[in-house]
Amino acid sequence: MTERLSPEDLERRLRQIGDERYHNLHPFHKLLHGGKMDFGQVQAWALNRYVYQSAIPRKDAALIARLEDRELRREWIHRIHDHDGIGDDDGGIERWLRLTDGLGLERNYVISRAGALPATNFAVEAYVRFVYERSPLEAIASSLTELFAPAIHAERIAGMLENYDFIDDQLVAYFRRRLDQAPRDVTFALAYVLEHARTIEQQQAVLGALTFKTNVLWAQLDALYHAYVAPAMIPPGAFRPEGR
Repeated sequence: MTERLSPEDLERRLRQIGDERYHNLHPFHKLLHGGKMDFGQVQAWALNRYVYQSAIPRKDAALIARLEDRELRREWIHRIHDHDGIGDDDGGIERWLRLTDGLGLERNYVISRAGALPATNFAVEAYVRFVYERSPLEAIASSLTELFAPAIHAERIAGMLENYDFIDDQLVAYFRRRLDQAPRDVTFALAYVLEHARTIEQQQAVLGALTFKTNVLWAQLDALYHAYVAPAMIPPGAFRPEGR
């Protein structure tokens, strides 16, 4: 970048990152949504994805702890409630655990993360550290993968219900809820980024933050693909589906 972008051009550049780098393009997702995976591979995906889901409140808490603006903290805290639950809402993490329950995975084993791939843990913790260490503007920008999330959730709901007889509507409850939550969250985050990324350096930083986040998501699927698809190279100690 040699000159500052208008808010419209900055948004276009952010959306271009999703068009080119979002993990809906990954071969693993093509197989998952197309019904090309066996039961054990779906189990492995759900177990490893729990590591990411369970870290979301931690990364949001890390951001909130650094925010001086009370109104911004008030806006952001509902993201923790969405995942951890509040009142009568059990939260997204519980909905994800119902998915892993339905796939026959022992709940304490999932929560322990003992069977997760090493690369999954490294990628997720890198994201938490990024949010803790980088500027709040970059941390907020990294959440903009939610711009692209509703489409992948809709694709996942339709594909998994259609193609797997072991998936029912209750097991995709997490994704149905995110169809409403993600657009709400990203509307605020995008407006914040477009307003506060004013200099060339800030705009480069937010573009870099979103690119980093897409890399985090992509790396998790790389790990799953190489461990459970082809060639199957399951690391020592990681979850091993029955018969593998």
